[in-house]
Amino acid sequence: MSVPYETAAPEPAESPESPEEHLARLLGRALNSFELPDEVIRRLDCALAYDSSLHSAHHSAGLHRETYRHTWLLADGSAVTLWELAHNATPGGAPDHEVYTDEEELQTATSRLGLPPDTPELELPAPTWLWAVPAPRHVFACGDSADHARRLLRRAENADHPDDRTATLLATATAHEITQAFGRPGRAGRSGLSYVLYEHAFLLPDDSEISLWEVEHTATPDGRHMCEVYLSEDAARSAMERRAARQG
Repeated sequence: MSVPYETAAPEPAESPESPEEHLARLLGRALNSFELPDEVIRRLDCALAYDSSLHSAHHSAGLHRETYRHTWLLADGSAVTLWELAHNATPGGAPDHEVYTDEEELQTATSRLGLPPDTPELELPAPTWLWAVPAPRHVFACGDSADHARRLLRRAENADHPDDRTATLLATATAHEITQAFGRPGRAGRSGLSYVLYEHAFLLPDDSEISLWEVEHTATPDGRHMCEVYLSEDAARSAMERRAARQG
């Protein structure tokens, strides 16, 4: 069900975006997105909904400055806010975009522009969560899911891979789905290294779900491909970060 809203967005879309698409579009246009902490991006990977609203604005003699608040609702009930600054350097010129993690950083960046003070800050309404993820989250396909889980666990080379209890549980899987997990990759290490993260989601007989997270990488002494498997996305991404740091 759609939710009515009155907030303004910097680039309204013709149809609702997913939280991931909205974040990707924001980071894609922001000149300084690479400065955002990795932890913030990882938290936003599990966003369920988002809201965007105009915070303040100044328009004069072809120059403009606008600030926006982008807020995402996370699966644990918490929220993360990013602040966007849009401004042009020359009258009538195309805008540049910057993004910040808190309002103080935003104000510091705004003060550097040398434009007159903007209009009074707008009253920010409570987020209306313009988009929410429908359930169920996964689209499962029937197949030899138990065998797929067995083969995945067998090729895992990390010492802290899921234990026999998990293997026994997955031996009862009735369906599964494999998807590539996107988001900020691990820090760049030695030239030529590659990291790919996959989610293997399994449906159990009681209709509950369990996921294994597979990291495929070439951060090995001889450059061969290696497979590691973890019980959570955070553990998998942390392993990617550690390996990239050691190889950097």
